[in-house]
Amino acid sequence: MKTRKQKILLIIKIAVAFIVIAVIGIFSFREKLLQQIIAKTATKMESDYNSHFVVKKASFEGLSGVHLADVVLVPKDADTLFKIQKIRTSVNIWRLLVGDVQLGTLEIKNGFVQLTKKGKVKNFDAFLKRNKSEENTSDKRDYAAFAYRIISKVLNLIPTDMDVENLKFKLDDNGKKATIDIKKLVLANKELETSINVKTNTFAQRWKIKGFADPRNKKADIRFFNIDTGAIKVPYFDERYNLISSFDSIRLNIENINKSGGELHIDGFTSIANLKINHAKIARKDVLIKNARFDYRLLLGSDFVSVDSSSTVQFNKVKFHPYLAYETEEDTIYKLKVNIPKMKAQDFITSLPDGLFTHFEGMEAEGTFDYNLNFEYNKNKPKDLIFDSNLKKENLKITKYGEANLNKLNGEFIYRAIINNVLQRPVLVGNSNVYYTPLDQISPYLKMCVLTTEDPSFFSHRGFINEAFKQSIVKNIKTKKFSRGASTISMQLIKNVFLTREKTLSRKLEEILLVYILENNRIVSKERMLEVYFNIIEWGPNIYGIGEASQFYFQKSPADLTFNECLFLARIIPSPKKFMYQFNDEGNLRASAEQQVSFLTNLMIKRGLLTIEDTIFKSQPTILTGPARSLLRIKVKDTTVVDSLKISDEFEF
Repeated sequence: MKTRKQKILLIIKIAVAFIVIAVIGIFSFREKLLQQIIAKTATKMESDYNSHFVVKKASFEGLSGVHLADVVLVPKDADTLFKIQKIRTSVNIWRLLVGDVQLGTLEIKNGFVQLTKKGKVKNFDAFLKRNKSEENTSDKRDYAAFAYRIISKVLNLIPTDMDVENLKFKLDDNGKKATIDIKKLVLANKELETSINVKTNTFAQRWKIKGFADPRNKKADIRFFNIDTGAIKVPYFDERYNLISSFDSIRLNIENINKSGGELHIDGFTSIANLKINHAKIARKDVLIKNARFDYRLLLGSDFVSVDSSSTVQFNKVKFHPYLAYETEEDTIYKLKVNIPKMKAQDFITSLPDGLFTHFEGMEAEGTFDYNLNFEYNKNKPKDLIFDSNLKKENLKITKYGEANLNKLNGEFIYRAIINNVLQRPVLVGNSNVYYTPLDQISPYLKMCVLTTEDPSFFSHRGFINEAFKQSIVKNIKTKKFSRGASTISMQLIKNVFLTREKTLSRKLEEILLVYILENNRIVSKERMLEVYFNIIEWGPNIYGIGEASQFYFQKSPADLTFNECLFLARIIPSPKKFMYQFNDEGNLRASAEQQVSFLTNLMIKRGLLTIEDTIFKSQPTILTGPARSLLRIKVKDTTVVDSLKISDEFEF
């Protein structure tokens, strides 16, 4: 009777024999197996992606080496997706048996991969569709499963040892072209080194990528450099999106990629030096961020994609923790939370990107602050938008102003509007100007009307109206542009006196910060702000301030304006150069304008701003008696006497 030890030895011998037989069998039939895999791949490309896949020559070399020649993939009725003259690689035999390709070594010589779009035809369209096995009745994509599948397949195709020569990646988007020509790429002992030529329609450069890469353990730490002098320019985006960008160097680190409990976790960091961006919707000049780093933790689930709040963004001396999420469990929801821990105000000012906050250059401050932002937008319930912004300050004080010296609002200064990038005539804001009108010499009706139409809570808010801000965000998201503002009088004043009317990210950010400083540091009284506002805003063609406006429209001083006249002036503030369209060809207000008048007057009565004595205005028509009347298209005989010579003299600037 055999002992237990003898039985174990017998089992081992049988197992070894079986493995040997299996290896011999695989070795004997591997050529046939390789051809079957190529045929299976060609069939799949044909049926699933409507593409023609060809390998002109395929053979094994050694135990697990594979040599392929003239490998081509051509989508039907589209440009060749890739063509490679020579590929030598080793594959994991056991993974190959289950149809999973994992490369060990890779040698590529002379080939190209290209993405093209001609008209609306893309040669890669078929490869963007979903995997049928992941589709369900609700037609939702499992973000974690989808991302992990793509990442795993890509990493399996990255060998542990690689030698690439003359491999080009081409992009042609209806004539917008970019070519990344890999002259040499070597990955050996997990160390990566490359030599790359980049060429577009606008520039040519030589890049170098160097660092650590371990595709089997899903880790990497690589750096991008420019071999030549100067910064690395980002290709394609300049032509496609008019976004000119460059950087001195960039580093990408991947510490961990792991899927567990239905969630995919990706951890690491990326850093960039001297990032320069230029785009018309960002700023008028180059925006420069000298040093930036993002320590990220990305989380993906079946119905969400997010940047975890443990992530950290740092640029210069500013550090904050962002939380971004895109959720689709029930509704489509976008979330953003930002937390800036307590920091010195001066560190924040000096860390602001060059070119993005030009009016803050040279500003100095004392004290500290911390900041929290909570934003949530439900695409299916836009009215439920959440926007909470909270800044806590300690001994915060501006000790020196930059280009935007807010103190100048307290004294006499020259104002010059900028319209369509053209500097307008100078307007003196002060008593030396005969048209300048102190607040106490302006009709109370005008204050009432302008505050009603422009900013009802001006004397109580601190620069911003939260609800109006929310409505503005909703409208801008829906239209995907700056289609609506949430401007208070404070914001209009800052924009007019210190900034421009351009709709750029830079101008909006500067406006928000300057308004906050103005309203929360008691630099200028509300009364003085309103007085300056009345004396600088545009009220018609080349008409600035209420002194000029009251003469231009009614040949009166601001103190003598009636309610109807004040309401007219308040209503045209958004589009002062189109005032003439308020009137018909008889010189009377149109029905639509009368409806506006009725609505606003009823609103003011409801709010208790008008008394019974004020209702006499209802029987009075709004008639232009000043030079403005000549711009109306009046067909009937005009009996109003206007001394055109006198008008021309009065408004000759």
